[in-house]
Amino acid sequence: MPEVICTTVYQFPELSDTAKEKARSWYRELEPHDAWWDAVYEDFERVCEILGIRLKTRPVRLMGGGMRAKPCIWFSGFWSQGDGASFEGYLSHSKGAPARIRDYAPTDATLHGIADRLQAIQRRNFYQLAAEASHRGRYYHEYSMSVDVTRDSPTCQSPTEDAEETLTEALRDLADNDSLCTSF
Repeated sequence: MPEVICTTVYQFPELSDTAKEKARSWYRELEPHDAWWDAVYEDFERVCEILGIRLKTRPVRLMGGGMRAKPCIWFSGFWSQGDGASFEGYLSHSKGAPARIRDYAPTDATLHGIADRLQAIQRRNFYQLAAEASHRGRYYHEYSMSVDVTRDSPTCQSPTEDAEETLTEALRDLADNDSLCTSF
């Protein structure tokens, strides 16, 4: 036979100081510690969108049995050798990215520099460069990313001599950006 259980619920300001401290302690103990980086992921996804990077995704099973696509962004530890952050995605030219990144992150000089380098190398290649960043190995840091650069030229021109190195360095700098990585 079902029974009715009544519970009195208080708003936090209604609690005594002792009860408030007990509630804070209870919350700290029960709060899952593995979701602290959600905002960092969202920020990184937005930065990638502005810079013209479409992140690869992988399927993740939901508790209800469904699936969702999760961006391929990884990081590990930050307390031993081989730890860091990496991602997988496709880069193409993003018109106005340097101005948009300055609007989004006005004080992040590293992001400004990355956007400027991407814009400059695209300009030298008539905005035809594309790149694919992939993860390799079992560690997660900027050097665990391989970058394949191509040029979509109607006359089959190759990328300029410095294109691959410049794009690879810019994408690795994005993975290693202190304002992103230290937030992990």
